[in-house]
Amino acid sequence: MTSQGKYGRTYHYPFSPGTTSDDRINHGYWQDVQHIPTLVHTEKLDGENNCLNKYGVFARSHAAPTTSPWTSTLRTYWQLIKRELGDLEIFLENLYAVHSLHYTKLDHHFYVFAVRENGLWLSWEETKFYAAMLDLPTVPEISIFPTPLQQTHFESEVLQIVQGPGAFAPVDTISLQPSTMEGIVTRNAAAYSVDAFAQNVFKYVRKGHVKTDEHWTRNWKRAPLQNEGGAICGN
Repeated sequence: MTSQGKYGRTYHYPFSPGTTSDDRINHGYWQDVQHIPTLVHTEKLDGENNCLNKYGVFARSHAAPTTSPWTSTLRTYWQLIKRELGDLEIFLENLYAVHSLHYTKLDHHFYVFAVRENGLWLSWEETKFYAAMLDLPTVPEISIFPTPLQQTHFESEVLQIVQGPGAFAPVDTISLQPSTMEGIVTRNAAAYSVDAFAQNVFKYVRKGHVKTDEHWTRNWKRAPLQNEGGAICGN
């Protein structure tokens, strides 16, 4: 065994403009949201979905442990904590390599966004707890709120939030101009089963977010951290 399976496909809100031909849309999201007592908005970051578990470090497919150069430091870190993981699977955004957005105020390369254990996605509080135990940050938390009452007001709030730059001041790697955040991920603040993923996690992604060439891995660049000046540099 290598994993409990890859991270589920997160369905887009119907008003999310950043969909591609193979993306899925939850047209009935409002009915799902009405059954969730407490929700959390977190910032969607432009990185690679990685998973740490007792078997290794995995990229999105989970077919086999990854050996990519931009996971080198993550794999070194995994060697230090692998015996502490047990049945936990730590999912994080790997920002070590620059994708479509270059973050100019980045404090860390790896940001936890979910934790899975034995067929259960743990609550947001538990996710933050285990991230802290492993000395890893979580993705930026935007807000925690109760079941929204008005759909138009809820959608208006999301659209307003995503016009901001987010926590790390992104710059578009093609235009070199300041960019809005990549998007928002909304999740049930409580724990939920793996089988109920699609009814408990939703996302909004900015239009035109996939701009990097499919062969970006040939000329990838390491993302500098804020204490290094934040400017784009080579790897």
